[in-house]
Amino acid sequence: MTVGTRKRKPAEEGGGFFDRELDDLPQALRWREWMGRIEAVLFASASPVGREDLARVVGQGASIEMLIEDIQAELTDRPYELAQVAGGWMFRTKTQFADAIKAAADLGDQSLAFTEMEMGVLCAIAYHQPIDRAGLADIFGKEVSRDLLARLRYKDLIASGPRSPRSGAPHTFVTTETFLVTFDLQSLRDLPDLELHGDQPS
Repeated sequence: MTVGTRKRKPAEEGGGFFDRELDDLPQALRWREWMGRIEAVLFASASPVGREDLARVVGQGASIEMLIEDIQAELTDRPYELAQVAGGWMFRTKTQFADAIKAAADLGDQSLAFTEMEMGVLCAIAYHQPIDRAGLADIFGKEVSRDLLARLRYKDLIASGPRSPRSGAPHTFVTTETFLVTFDLQSLRDLPDLELHGDQPS
């Protein structure tokens, strides 16, 4: 059986050729191989993988969206799913298995546990970003501690934004991609509407 000897010649010559198109395979097998490649890339990544990155491992005529849909269909009865988050795709455990995972690990997911104040500050930053400490103090009627902000930064949920136009140009805070992934959001536009919040996040 001759499978792609022409395709593999550049690799033998040290060119590091990667066959995206797989023209030497029948259409059905080619599609399965592309699905496998996308699964492998997503499985190996700890963060969402965007469309452009996935397109590097499949043929030019392949639809990333259709490949994703076929993978998702095969995962219907599995305890994990392929979800679109933060402008890309990633594997994640289905929510109904969260208690089982916590019971097995006996950790209670402490790394992402929030106090009421931490959640309040995180929400304020999400809806009003970029916002500085003075802006947060205006919202809460008191100073927000640096330690609390440091904890949110340690969890990679917030980061430094542009300098504020206030006197002294203090640093502002913005949310991160980890924030989007943690709360299952594609973008800040997916934040729930707040009746008391008039401005739309950018």
